[in-house]
Amino acid sequence: FATVLARGGDEGGTILLAILCRGEPAALLERMPSADGSRNYVAVKTQALENAQEFSAYCERRARQDSDLWVIEVAIDDWPRFAAFLPQ
Repeated sequence: FATVLARGGDEGGTILLAILCRGEPAALLERMPSADGSRNYVAVKTQALENAQEFSAYCERRARQDSDLWVIEVAIDDWPRFAAFLPQ
């Protein structure tokens, strides 16, 4: 199940994936450049249950930096299987 929490530009923009997986801390992934020039999804933040506003605050800061920011929340049961399908 996925929900668009923030809609960025039609032709581009950064994509943040908020990953919710039962029994595990939530993770926020962002596609980042690596040393070899490729762009891979990297966990930029994990959310502790006691600080539920942490993701929102991070997304708000990123939206101020990038007006084309997309935030997509994905609820999944199998994180490793989902990660295998992300572009590398």
